[in-house]
This record gives sequence, structure tokens and C-alpha cells, in this order.
Amino acid sequence: MGIEAVPASQATLEIDLAAVARNWNGLRGRLAEGSECGAVLKANAYGLGAAEVAQALGKAGCRRFFVAHLGEALALRNIVPPKARIFVLNGLLEGEEQGYVAENIVPVLNDPGQVQRWSRHAGKIGRSLLAGIHVDTGMSRLGMTPSEASALAASRKSIEGIALAFVMSHLARAEEAVEANRQQLSALKDLRARWPGIPASLANSSGIFLGDAWHLDLVRPGAALYGINPVPGRPNPQACVATLLAPVLQVRDIPPAQSVGYGATWTARAPTRVATIAAGYADGWMRSLSNRGGAHYRGKLLPFIGRVSMDLVTLDASACPELVPGNRVELLGPSRPVDEVAAEAGTIGYEVLTSLGRRFARMYRQA
Repeated sequence: MGIEAVPASQATLEIDLAAVARNWNGLRGRLAEGSECGAVLKANAYGLGAAEVAQALGKAGCRRFFVAHLGEALALRNIVPPKARIFVLNGLLEGEEQGYVAENIVPVLNDPGQVQRWSRHAGKIGRSLLAGIHVDTGMSRLGMTPSEASALAASRKSIEGIALAFVMSHLARAEEAVEANRQQLSALKDLRARWPGIPASLANSSGIFLGDAWHLDLVRPGAALYGINPVPGRPNPQACVATLLAPVLQVRDIPPAQSVGYGATWTARAPTRVATIAAGYADGWMRSLSNRGGAHYRGKLLPFIGRVSMDLVTLDASACPELVPGNRVELLGPSRPVDEVAAEAGTIGYEVLTSLGRRFARMYRQA
């Protein structure tokens, strides 16, 4: 959608696909020799458009894509390059077997029951089926226990008909330089040794920055592709991807002692110019940002005043007397990095991006 097709009263979310591709290439350039860079596209590519991101990354050379659900994988099957693999991290539930087979989708098997079902289905259709194996080395979320994985490795019959694409685990504290990361790496390498020649995968976005040892055969970046900082506390090495611009609907001047918004949570101490913009918690602009953070306009920060409501946010625009209805202010972008907005909202960049609502007009800059 071009800007000329967007109603003046509608906020726009600009997604820079060239920046996504640059971020992916930058991560690939950090990898140890022999390690492949995949891409995580779950949750609609962190809210930014899985179909468009998949096309951009496919053109950049990515051939390993990860999603959460089978439905997400099916939506991408005809969008990624024909020889690309799509892996479903949430595993194989009963009754889904034929859906995976029909569209050449690869499940990541999370427990012995899933392995048994996939092996049984391979026997039923008379051919080998590809799968990943997820081992829990410290997250206590999805994945087989190390003892279950060891028992599986010891019994060839239990994986009869299954061709292993990789054995994987997931780092619980990748953003921190802690011993737990090394313990998880050691546990995965010990288990991987039980499957000689099978690739291994451990590192997410932040895991890539832990060093070459964590790269193994395949890395699975997600957040860093979309501009979220993979190294909190240090300068963000990733390019900004998403820019959210909201239109000003009305500007008014209020006197001292006048309150703003529901609950009168903000009261003017001096004459104040108030701008109301078209965004709110119905768009995923979090209510926790009430009286916190702000928007940028021509290099100036305009603080949020009053509560974020369903469709509207009010700003102190006293610093910008030139601001008029129809102007657009930056809620997210180069001047308002996603991690900064997240900190103000008391959350993480992942939640900010995945919460961005459907009412925003999405516009894509092509890679």
C-alpha cells in the first residue's frame, strides 16, 4: 500500500524489508564457518508480515524458516523458495500428520509420543519422513528430557522411518553472559554425540553473540531480524525495521489546572498545547504507556499526557507550536527505538512488535 492510498486519519506502519535482509546478512556474517543462518517467522514475523518478510529473506538466501504452528507454516509454503524447509517448533499433535506430509512441512518433535506418531505415519505411507528433535536442556518448557532423548538415541527402532534434520535446544538466558549458557551447550553437545553426523542447533538471536561455540550447525534468529537489540546494555548492532507514524487529529490549548484524559491522571501546571493522535490500546499501543514515553516530531519529544485510551493518545505539544492536524508523529522508529518504547511500557520489544494492531496501514519498502 502506498502512502497516497492511506486515509489521512489512519496511522501507518512502515516495514523496511531491505533492513530485514541486511540484519539477516549481518547475523550470517558473524557465524562460525559451517554454520547456517535460518530465520524465525512465528507470530506473523513478530507482527511485521510473515509473507513479505519470507519473500525478502528468501531472496537474500535464507533456506531454513521456523514458525510456531502448522497453520503458520501452511500459509508460507508457496511463498518461501521451493527448496526451502519450514520447521514447526510447537511440534506434532495427533491428527496433524497428513497436513505436514501433504505440504512438505517439517515438525520439531518435542516428546516421545510425537516421535512414535511420526514414525508410525512414516510406516503407514511407506517412506521416510524428516523431523527435528527438541531436547530441553534448561528451559523446562518444550522438549524431551535428556533421559528421554538418550533413550531415543539408544533405540534405532524408536525412530524408524524418521530422517533427523537436526537436534535442537533453546537457551534460557542468552542475553546474559552466565554459566547456564555453557551448561546448556555442553548438555546439547553430549546428546548430539549420541546421533553421529546429525546437525545441532542452539543459538537464537542473542545466542549468536555469545560466540562461535554456540553457533553449531544452524542458528535461529528472530528478534534481531526485526531490529530488537540482541545485546541489551550495549549499542544495538541491528538496523531499525519498523516505523510507526500516527496522525494528529486535533490540537488545542488548555489553561493551568485543566486535566487531560480518563481519570484526570494528568493536570496542566502551565498553559499547555495538547495534541490528540490516532492510536490507542485497540491498536496494541499499550495502556501502560499512559503518562510515560512519548512521540517524536521534527527531533523533539512530545510526552504522553493522560491515559492511553482505546483509539486515542494525548501529547504535550507545547514544544511544537507548528504542529497541526494531519501532521504525523513517530511512535516507533529511528527516534523511538522499539527497546526504548518497551522499557517505558514495562515490557520487552517482542511484545511491542507482536501487539501492533491490524488498523495500522502497513507499507513495505522492498528489499
